[in-house]
Amino acid sequence: MDKSKRLFLKPKRSFRRRLPPIQSGDRIDYKNMSLISRFISEQGKILSRRVNRLTLKQQRLITIAIKQARILSSLPFLNNEKKIEKSTSTTRTPTIGLKKKTRVIL
Repeated sequence: MDKSKRLFLKPKRSFRRRLPPIQSGDRIDYKNMSLISRFISEQGKILSRRVNRLTLKQQRLITIAIKQARILSSLPFLNNEKKIEKSTSTTRTPTIGLKKKTRVIL
């Protein structure tokens, strides 16, 4: 092979195969909180299948288990750890003298 042809060949990358997030022995169930909590974001949202690297069947089972756990109050629907503090400067004062727009029907 010529040197000129070798310049255009891409070098082969070695990659390490990642382990699947759910092992064959893991049972996808609403009671298995350690497994379910791995597939929920910090806000409490269900992570997408692409992020989780799950199969379609596994993602469906995870979604059903998360929803069952939420209904049974094992998981919160939302995870709002930031508390909003009300300040006194944001209170509204009623405005006086505003005219209402009247609609003209022709």
